[in-house]
Amino acid sequence: MLSLDGAALTVAAVAIFLLTLTLVIAQPRGLSIGWSAAGGAVVALALGVVDLANVATVWGIVWNATITFVAVIVISLVLDRIGFFEWAALHMLAWAKGDAKRALLYLLGLGALVAAFFANDGAALILTPIVYQQMRALGFDRRQALPFVMAAGFIADTTSLPLVVSNLVNIVSANFFHIGFVTYATTMTPVDLVSLAASVAVLFLFYRRSIPARYETGQLAAPQRAIRDLRLFRAGWVVLGVLLGGYLLSEPLHFPVSIPASIAAAAFLALASRSDALSSTTVLREAPWRIVVFSVGMYLVVYGLFNAGLTVYLSDVMRSAATAGVVPATFVGGFATAGLSAVMNNMPTTLVAALAVHGAHVSGAAHRALVFADVVGADLGPKFTPIGSLATLLWLHVLDSKGIRISWGQYFHQGVILTTPVLAVTLLALAGWVTIVR
Repeated sequence: MLSLDGAALTVAAVAIFLLTLTLVIAQPRGLSIGWSAAGGAVVALALGVVDLANVATVWGIVWNATITFVAVIVISLVLDRIGFFEWAALHMLAWAKGDAKRALLYLLGLGALVAAFFANDGAALILTPIVYQQMRALGFDRRQALPFVMAAGFIADTTSLPLVVSNLVNIVSANFFHIGFVTYATTMTPVDLVSLAASVAVLFLFYRRSIPARYETGQLAAPQRAIRDLRLFRAGWVVLGVLLGGYLLSEPLHFPVSIPASIAAAAFLALASRSDALSSTTVLREAPWRIVVFSVGMYLVVYGLFNAGLTVYLSDVMRSAATAGVVPATFVGGFATAGLSAVMNNMPTTLVAALAVHGAHVSGAAHRALVFADVVGADLGPKFTPIGSLATLLWLHVLDSKGIRISWGQYFHQGVILTTPVLAVTLLALAGWVTIVR
């Protein structure tokens, strides 16, 4: 293992990070994001940009987050296979009684709920194909279906704030700063509701000319027909109730959220193994195991930037903003993290921002504002560009496979217009709420 210092360490850390990030985003010849991140970590270790002690530190940061994320996705995959989400979407469309604008509003509400409990990735990648399928069944053309499809992807990220488990970056940040499930939820749930309201407003304003007036409800299937295993469907409600109870007890009893999530996932899989509607083996194979390798590898690469002293510049910016008050700290932290997420992906940005806040050495309401503003920025910032999150790249691929091609330029144009006001309003709500509850 080499030992670099000074300018050589800085150049090596930046070069490894940029190369790893490029491979993760481009995925040349189908190269897994796990292999790309692991390769970058190995090179960083070999050059002395990080050491074995950093490996232990990074594992301590990501293990609970990645295990929880995989468990939640496993639960959502089982629910998807038995028709749970299609059943819910059909109910939304039926309750709208043929009013397309009301249907969009109800589907946005459903998306927010799914994002809250099943993470943003699950909401975007599972709900989008279902929404598209229903729009086709209703006879909508591409122009009429686009607002519904785009809204499904947009709301998945902008309303992934309320719970620790709503977004992988939420779990990482909560673990890093030792924030319990209940404490996190009481802070971010009101903020998430503001983000939901702002998202609904900008989506309706932007797509107002594309949303049709009415649709024929007779073309919809009965929601009950979507259920492929009634026994497992009913059991799912029990599993979700027990899971929520486990989350709520995790803070007062001091155990990680990965424990109830893993137990619930294992129990649900055991029940699913006796179902003819799905294969438990297939669900396990489709679970995002590569996220575990990616998280450890990518965060080791990012830790190299910290070792090179590069996060100190962001710490200085945050410290200066914090001295000016809660509102400046919230807006500077939130927009800085959002901007970094947009250009270098929100996963590495989350650790960069956490290390920067830690290095800023601020306390009180300003520290709390910075911590949660970084979460808001990492959750919403990816909506600016297609490379802002891995889920967005997968989501665009799903749309392309359905015949809805959205260019990167079109996505960026709509992303900036839609995301900027939502981010600003959400950060303002966060600053106000942090000031009230401090």
